[in-house]
Amino acid sequence: MNDQLTKLQNLGVLMRDHGLQMILALTVLIVGLFLTKWVVKKLKILLGKVTKNAATISIVSNSVGVIMLAVVIIAAAMEMGAKIGPLIALLMIICLVLIGIIVIFRPLIPTLPFKVGNTVKAAGLLGKIEATTLLNTRMRTFDGKTFFVPNRQILDDIVINYQYTKTRRIKVDVSIRYDQDLAKAKRVLEALMTRDARILAKPAPQVYVLKLTPSSVDIGGRCWVNNAKYWVTKCDLLEKTKFAFDNEGIQFAYPQLDVHHYERQESGCHVLHNGDEPQDDEV
Repeated sequence: MNDQLTKLQNLGVLMRDHGLQMILALTVLIVGLFLTKWVVKKLKILLGKVTKNAATISIVSNSVGVIMLAVVIIAAAMEMGAKIGPLIALLMIICLVLIGIIVIFRPLIPTLPFKVGNTVKAAGLLGKIEATTLLNTRMRTFDGKTFFVPNRQILDDIVINYQYTKTRRIKVDVSIRYDQDLAKAKRVLEALMTRDARILAKPAPQVYVLKLTPSSVDIGGRCWVNNAKYWVTKCDLLEKTKFAFDNEGIQFAYPQLDVHHYERQESGCHVLHNGDEPQDDEV
């Protein structure tokens, strides 16, 4: 019991003599860490507008983060009254070593090709990334299931990141009958895409004749939209295309098969079918 009271008394003396310094040092450390994280994040965004090289962005931003972290530690140590001469020398050495590791080895370290919040297809799964660790990635599929996928399996597989680029191309493919007005169908489909405010003006929407099949003329509309609006815009365009073609009297094509029926004569004469060859006794 006496030992516990002695420890409490020593702690009280420590807080009385250095409590304010400790609080200030802790405040400097916390604020400095948040400031460092914010600066690194903004720096990545700024560098992303200057260059598309992900390795360069990572090296520069991480190096700045290491230097700022060293400055924050030195400032917190100064508030505690520590001798900053040896501390600065030690931190400078550590910073140089870390920056050297970042510059030399960072490009060689495999990284996951997505961020939290991206919609990706990887390891045979399609869903949204919720979290990543050194060992696995947590993905939530669109039917409400949560998968924990080993990162090694993701790195060894083909990954499709649907949100890596800012824009995506929408395809609206329809098939019309041969007796329909092809030029009119192209104009209607192009007008639908042009009037939609979500569709980007550059590159401009285009409509092409894709294929001439035995039973239809296939046409396709192509337009670009911001990635975040891709799915809803595509669904809306498909619905509007159906209504617009119906209103304009443009008929969609359906798979069809011509069947020829031949009636057999009662007289006993043999009726030639497609592919039959006449025999000598029938001529």
